[in-house]
Amino acid sequence: METIYFDNAATSWPKPDAVLAAMENYFRFVGASPGRSGHRLSIEAGRGVFETRNALVSLFGAKDPLRIVFTKNATEALNIVIFGLIQPGDHVIVSSMEHNSVMRPLRAATAALEADLTVIPCNPFGHLDPEDVRRAIRKNTRIVFLTHASNVTGTIMPVAEVGRICREHDVLFCVDAAQSAGAVPIDVEAMNIDLLAFTGHKSLLGPQGTGGLYARKGIDARMRPLMMGGTGSRSEHELQPEFMPDKYESGTLNTIGLIGMGAGVREICSIGIEKIRQRELELTAAFMEGASGISGVTVYGDPDPNGRVPVVSFNIDGMRASDVGLQLDDANGIMCRPGLHCAPSAHRTLGTAPHGTVRFSFGYFNTREQIDTALNAIEALSFSSRRKSSCPA
Repeated sequence: METIYFDNAATSWPKPDAVLAAMENYFRFVGASPGRSGHRLSIEAGRGVFETRNALVSLFGAKDPLRIVFTKNATEALNIVIFGLIQPGDHVIVSSMEHNSVMRPLRAATAALEADLTVIPCNPFGHLDPEDVRRAIRKNTRIVFLTHASNVTGTIMPVAEVGRICREHDVLFCVDAAQSAGAVPIDVEAMNIDLLAFTGHKSLLGPQGTGGLYARKGIDARMRPLMMGGTGSRSEHELQPEFMPDKYESGTLNTIGLIGMGAGVREICSIGIEKIRQRELELTAAFMEGASGISGVTVYGDPDPNGRVPVVSFNIDGMRASDVGLQLDDANGIMCRPGLHCAPSAHRTLGTAPHGTVRFSFGYFNTREQIDTALNAIEALSFSSRRKSSCPA
């Protein structure tokens, strides 16, 4: 039985051969720590990490590779922003479609600092009205957080419009690009994004344990580091460096992971992000059209696949999401994710709490044949569920 992997929103798989080759090359022929020595292997490791910074600024429309801070994931990047910028008495705005990587640290920080938090409700499709953000801004609003694309429905948020509103009001704008980086074009300058949190192991095609934060020039002067320690620079001082990116990169970096992520980003640039987007749109549209036509199946979020990244949540009448996921795996080899997807606020918005949904998330390496296999499996499950419900007790 073929393994059909529809869980790319959790982590993308399979990885491109170029990613595996870059990581193997590092372990076989380099292996040293960047910035911790002056010998040629350390210099070569540092060159590999810097090439990843360069690839990322090119992908994100930024200018200075030193504005990229490396972290172990998007969650760490978001925590740097939340605990580094919010001060007592501040006001913070967020949407109701956010992941817990935003909501949990925000709830903790605003409670501890006696700051105010406004959650802007989205509609049942997961759409946000940018004017609701404008109306929510106060004199003490410090920052707006917004997911670029929902990890539950794939809904793409109006990032450019909200960014323009924030810039007009001199409010910082932080975008969670965990689901969008590598899947849709991002231009931090054109979109007025001050801070961009991203992860390496999803649509950037890299390994787990990688991610980062883009920070616009000047923001680092106001943002405290999440932790402090050795950076390989200014070793004669016992105070944390104040310059980017060292201020936020204490401890030895995940060098092999970052080199792998860089290879993933270069693979995206080689294929072309528009080509990737088009293929994933075709897969998403084919699944949505087929699933929407199956009796007893509810598909959530924007009915237009162009308004999504390749993420679709659905339920089958009379079946728990967890049972659907288990049966798809056991009987059909389909890997997906049922449940609340670490985004309870999003599920409350959709009306799917507390049980959640079944989530399919497609990638560039999936095929139309796999979509057809999945639709046949869902139709069979839905038919079986309807037959059971119609049988007398």
